[in-house]
Amino acid sequence: MTTLTDDRRTSAAAIAAARYFYFHMALACAAVAFLGFAPTYWLPLAQRSFSATPVIHAHGVLFFAWSLFFVLQSWLAASGRIVSHRDIGMIGVSLATAMTIMGFLVSVNVMKRSAAVGQTDAGIAFSIVPLSGIAFFAVVFALAVANARRPETHKRLMLLAGISILDAAVARWFLTFLAPPGPPGPPPVAVTIAPAFVAYLLLVVAIVHDWRARGKPHPVYVVGGLVLVAIKLLNWPVSTTAAWHTFAGGIFALAQ
Repeated sequence: MTTLTDDRRTSAAAIAAARYFYFHMALACAAVAFLGFAPTYWLPLAQRSFSATPVIHAHGVLFFAWSLFFVLQSWLAASGRIVSHRDIGMIGVSLATAMTIMGFLVSVNVMKRSAAVGQTDAGIAFSIVPLSGIAFFAVVFALAVANARRPETHKRLMLLAGISILDAAVARWFLTFLAPPGPPGPPPVAVTIAPAFVAYLLLVVAIVHDWRARGKPHPVYVVGGLVLVAIKLLNWPVSTTAAWHTFAGGIFALAQ
């Protein structure tokens, strides 16, 4: 009898842990986002030594608001408040839409700032990083909304979307503590790969969790993860092509 009771308690604890896994992952994403931007945004902002255009500040507000909203939605789902989770879902849609627009504007801002210091080509090349990143986020988020009534798919797509935008936060630590001093302007596209793969370790955690719980990773992680990695690896060679410079350069010309 004691063994049976212990087994039931263990089973209940395991179920509870599985239910709150995505909440804990959302917390981890938020922590990476906030800590990542601490040395280059939050601390300088608190010290009143940070100067940026309104576009950058609006971008920061939206993306950090998303991090908090993601945590809230994950908690509501984990605690069984599904009705509340769905009732405020349109807030997430509005945030994601605004983030997509702002991500595009920030990409244009990168090109403008680079041109101002005489590095137009470097800015056009680097713009592939934010543009491809926000495009991936937007597509995966849209798929998550389309699969809202398929919770196993929906929550994994939401987590994939959340992880996909963390490379910029991790990159700030690389730039702050590892990057050698250099001229003003965007960094080479190649240096964005390592921070991205550090951020993607959270996806590895999710895959391992699936493997233990389901015996295999969910297709969202397999297909979505492979696409995410492929995009990041292809950013570097594609950014050097004439086709990319024509495409992004055209966007830059229209924004002038």
